[in-house]
Amino acid sequence: MYYSYKAALLPFLLLLSLMSFGQTASFSVVPLGVKGGIDESNLSAYMVAPYNTHNFICLDAGTLHAGIQKAIDRKVFNLPAEQVLKQYIKAYFISHSHLDHLSGLIINSPDDTAKTIYANADCIEVFKNNYFTWKSWANFANEGEKPQLNKYHYEVLTPDKEVEVAGTALKVQTFPLSHSNLQSTAFLVNNGGSYLLYLGDTGPDEIEKSTNLQALWRAIAPIVKSGKLKALMIEVSFPNEQPDKTLFGHLTPNWLMKEMKVLAQLTGPASIKGLNVIVTHVKPPQSHINTIKQQLKAANIMGLHLIYPEQGKPLAF
Repeated sequence: MYYSYKAALLPFLLLLSLMSFGQTASFSVVPLGVKGGIDESNLSAYMVAPYNTHNFICLDAGTLHAGIQKAIDRKVFNLPAEQVLKQYIKAYFISHSHLDHLSGLIINSPDDTAKTIYANADCIEVFKNNYFTWKSWANFANEGEKPQLNKYHYEVLTPDKEVEVAGTALKVQTFPLSHSNLQSTAFLVNNGGSYLLYLGDTGPDEIEKSTNLQALWRAIAPIVKSGKLKALMIEVSFPNEQPDKTLFGHLTPNWLMKEMKVLAQLTGPASIKGLNVIVTHVKPPQSHINTIKQQLKAANIMGLHLIYPEQGKPLAF
């Protein structure tokens, strides 16, 4: 009885916390994995739903079961992990084809229910040719090697086109990102005119010889200026000491702040002050993570609200 009561009370407590800052919650975010790198139990994956619902999408899926179990331990869910996986996650949005962003989906596929996997064309091809094959696992999808088990349906995302996600009130628009030798993706999640932006792995435009981040900042600038962007989720993989030539399509604290200055130039400094910036994909060891946090704090002259998610600990925006 106490367990169920706590679980039921959690959304109300989160809402009270937000109301104390004069905000109304639009999104529930449950981090299932928050790191890049070597810890296979804690890799990039975030459940996102309209606030106070269980109609989640999963933004990347590096870790699923272990992260869901952490959330259960924190009294976020009162169902077994297998049921949360089957009932609460309605679709997957995978930013790119690296294993630390989708391995949890592969491993948990035998126990999952029918869902759509949304990704860019290159990522879908890797699923078909490398992951859901009978030599590496089994083909649980509707395309690729035969026999096809047809549990998952592939949906290739078209940049800038907004898609409605069945079983939820969410719509998602996608933007290309540059991640070293492959294309990554940013997902702009829309819940009734409130927005959350999640970036997969990305390097800075200057290093990547790209304009993808510039184009993304231009696209979201009106949303930021109107106060409708509830949170920006973006990676910082390495401390500043990492040489540019070995970033491999990632950000450091200095590079993140340079990109945030570009956004601020488009929106005006007042619009970006207090913006919720969720720092994702920090890479172990812990000493490096501590350094990243220290460097971000020191460089945060724009007044961003920096948030470091914890596995299984819910957030609301």
